[in-house]
Amino acid sequence: MANTAQSKKRARQNETRYAVNKARRSRIRTYLRKVEEAIASGDKDAAQAALRAAQPELMRGVTKGVFHKNTAARKMSRLSSRVRALGA
Repeated sequence: MANTAQSKKRARQNETRYAVNKARRSRIRTYLRKVEEAIASGDKDAAQAALRAAQPELMRGVTKGVFHKNTAARKMSRLSSRVRALGA
């Protein structure tokens, strides 16, 4: 349990950051799910549009410290290759 004023403030800050990061992570997952659903439906145009919408959100998660840079790059790479494969 936090005893000093500094540790109490730190606990409050941690709760706030946790809530913000959780919301941000959820938002990114929603964008990624939309891409997955478009791929599953087989609609290449919708998948490309969803991928273009998801990319800035994913990269914003990197700059905000929610995801590691390589994790975001890996997700984008795998999704984009799957979208490209729809046309073939």
